[in-house]
Parts: sequence; C-alpha cells; structure tokens
Amino acid sequence: MARAPVSLLINIDHIATVRNARGGQFPDPLTAARVCVRSGADGIVCHLREDRRHIRDADVRSLRTKVRTRLDLEMAATREIVAIALRVKPDLVTLVPERRRELTTEGGLNVSAKRASLSGVVVRFHRGSIPVSLFVDPVDEQIRASHAVGADIVELHTGEYADATSAASRRRQLQRIRRAARLADSLGLLVHAGHGLDYGNTLPIASLPEIRELSIGFAIISQALMVGLSQAVREMVQIVRHSRRR
Repeated sequence: MARAPVSLLINIDHIATVRNARGGQFPDPLTAARVCVRSGADGIVCHLREDRRHIRDADVRSLRTKVRTRLDLEMAATREIVAIALRVKPDLVTLVPERRRELTTEGGLNVSAKRASLSGVVVRFHRGSIPVSLFVDPVDEQIRASHAVGADIVELHTGEYADATSAASRRRQLQRIRRAARLADSLGLLVHAGHGLDYGNTLPIASLPEIRELSIGFAIISQALMVGLSQAVREMVQIVRHSRRR
C-alpha cells in the first residue's frame, strides 16, 4: 500500500517579526504566504500569541480570507485566543504551551496535567467544526492523554531531535519520535511533526510512515535571506517529496 503524502505547512511568523521590527507594513505576511503556496507549500501556519509579538489579529483574518490554502492557527488555549479562532475558523488549530519570556515554544503541552480544561476547549472547537491538534513531546503519557481529551491530531515536538549534538543522540531521539508516532497512529490520531526542522534533518522525520504533515518555519525564512523565499520553499518541498518515495 502506498503511504499517504506528507504535507508541508510553512510557518510565516518570522516574516511578521521582521515587519514589526520597523513598525511598518513590509514585509507583508499575506504576500509571503502567497509566495509559499505558489512555490509548492501545502498550507500556512501562524501563531497568534497573547502578546502579539509577531502575527497580529488582522494577519490571521487576511490569511483566512485571502489565501486559498490550508491554514493552521497555533495558539494557547486562552479564552481570548479561543474566541478569535472560533470567529476566524481556520482549517486546524494547534494548541501549544506559551510563556511570555520564551523566544520560541520550548516544549510540548502537558496534556495529562490539563485534561479537564483541554477537554472543554476541544469540545468548543469541535462544535465549531474545527479539528484540534495538540503539540506534545514524543512521550506515551502525553499521547494517550491527547487521545483521552478528544484531540484529532498530535504534533510531535521534534526539538530534542533537532538539537541533538551527536549522531547517536539524534538516532535515539528519532527512535523516540518513531515510537510515539506509532502509538498515536494506533490510537487513531493523525500525526504531525515540527520544531527545529531544517534542510539537514527533515528527511528522516518526513520518512516516518505515520507522519502526515510537517510544520517548518524558521529554517525556511532564514534560507530565504540567502536565496529568496520562493527558492527556499522549493528546496524544502523537494526534501519532503523525496521522503514520499522512500
């Protein structure tokens, strides 16, 4: 049986970071999203943080109404952001932990410790016909808890894999992700992956048969500074396509 294609969604948060550094309107995340889609991306990811450090409310509305592609809204499960997501109606919400002082998301949700509150949020999104993904570490307890609260998807945190400093350590982390992906799949959860993935480490993750979707941002936006956004996207698309043939 042929494996399901792996989708590539591109996180455009850092386009907004550059825009906000000067307080103007350029570069425009909407324009960047359109370039990504024209260059082969299967969708767009953006994170509407509570402090609005990069993506803003107006960006989310524009992306939803003006880019005809899959939109994944990353968010903390706060009352304000949940209400915004229910109005905007992205194709998917991915619930992530969020701390004000962090530079980027530092780890997965502790779903097992927040079952009651997350169950309620999942129900609200399902009533709005919005699928829910939970961003979790590749740990059995968190995957089983994600299934228990009614999530549709888990996005496996690949940060420790990406940060591994030796080949042996990276192999161990890849094995953790492989086991977690198998468990999630056996429970009926769709499996996505992301965080820290780049041009040198994405292929082994994309090649795991349970992985259905990747979320990659910083590496692509960084490469775009050297070769342009369209070329940077096409280079990552080629890596993901190669994984489909393995």
